[in-house]
Amino acid sequence: MANFPKSEAEVVVLAEAMIAGYGAHAADFPSVDPASLGTSLGDYKTARDSQEDARAQAQLATEAKNENLSELVEIMKNDLKLSEVDTITDPTKLTQIGWGPKSDPSPIIPPNQPANLAPVTEGAGTVTLSWDKPSNGSTGGYVRNYLIQRRDKDSGEFGPWSLLDTVYHEIAELSDQPQQTQMEYRVKASNAAGESLPSNVATVVL
Repeated sequence: MANFPKSEAEVVVLAEAMIAGYGAHAADFPSVDPASLGTSLGDYKTARDSQEDARAQAQLATEAKNENLSELVEIMKNDLKLSEVDTITDPTKLTQIGWGPKSDPSPIIPPNQPANLAPVTEGAGTVTLSWDKPSNGSTGGYVRNYLIQRRDKDSGEFGPWSLLDTVYHEIAELSDQPQQTQMEYRVKASNAAGESLPSNVATVVL
């Protein structure tokens, strides 16, 4: 048994096929009134055409509105620039037109420290580290990149921290790492203002 169509276009195709078939073979389908089917299809097409016309008109109206808005914004920005020049000796007067003096640029500050540094996988000479992005809030700046540092334990003492790599995401795969040596890793977040405090230390032995 055939399945009734689900899409609008398929419904129309089937309706047209039914009307044509009933018209050509009326004697085979005496119980059906093709006229009512044809009327219903005609009403649908009229409503569909009206909808398409309305959609086209709405598109034209939207384009006209956006064009007028762009023109309005351009005029407003130009007038505000002129007004800022007019009130250069007393920028507070700009409040009279709903505007205001330009704010001083916010100083750039270093990021907060990354958190939850931990080794994800360890292998022969390879370690993958992951950590959480700093929570900036009002006390930390944006993160431009991360600095991965490592120090090795030699003769019972750890050596100095050295820069190992610079990455831009909160995960890093490090290869060619020393084996059978206790190592400590840490991560700092960095931006144009400087470096964050270091993350927690992750201890690894490969």
